[in-house]
Amino acid sequence: MKYCFFFLLVLSVLSLPAQNLKRFSVPKGYTQIAEAKGDLDNDGKDEIILIFNTDIKASEIQTPEGTSDYERVLYILKKGNNGLKVWKENSAIVFSSGFGFYPSGNALTINVKNNSLIIEQLFFTNSRHTQQYQHTFRFQNGDFYLIGLYDHFEDTCDFSFTNEINFSTGKIIVDREYSSCDDETKVPENLHKEFTHQFPALIKMNDFFIGDHKLRLPGLKEDFVF
Repeated sequence: MKYCFFFLLVLSVLSLPAQNLKRFSVPKGYTQIAEAKGDLDNDGKDEIILIFNTDIKASEIQTPEGTSDYERVLYILKKGNNGLKVWKENSAIVFSSGFGFYPSGNALTINVKNNSLIIEQLFFTNSRHTQQYQHTFRFQNGDFYLIGLYDHFEDTCDFSFTNEINFSTGKIIVDREYSSCDDETKVPENLHKEFTHQFPALIKMNDFFIGDHKLRLPGLKEDFVF
């Protein structure tokens, strides 16, 4: 009897976080655009990750397709006794529906790998340039932290730039490849550098805004922006 009571006590403690979370229902006017499932806190149970277009205007611009620009929101949901509960909500990490030069060509994917959430976004910055971001978040110490970054910026003719950061180990990779569609153009030399940087602390998901952080790395003329 004593062991049964202890077992039930452990179960009740483990279920407390889900019980204290707000119940989830799709807000009126929201449209789901992405979904993934996976175990993010290593408890043997899958969380559900959803991204929605909201009905909140992000700007007054009209996209080339004639549609408006709306904010997007990401939800990480836990399964509770009475349905889904909101574990994490974030509107900063995902770009709005009208972001970029040609929004209908944008791509957004989410998946869970090794108990971490991976968010990948690709968009056009103009008719020749594409920008791809991949951000990896892991749940630890009671919150979601940015642990990985992949940033790829490419021109159809002139260059292909890649930046990578492993925030857990501090390893940074900078890769610059140059080319030209004009045979007579002098092409700069390619560059590949690897650094180790001691980050003072990992960045929480809700404190991270793409492009708000920068580093000055040895041997580079420009700041490393992420």
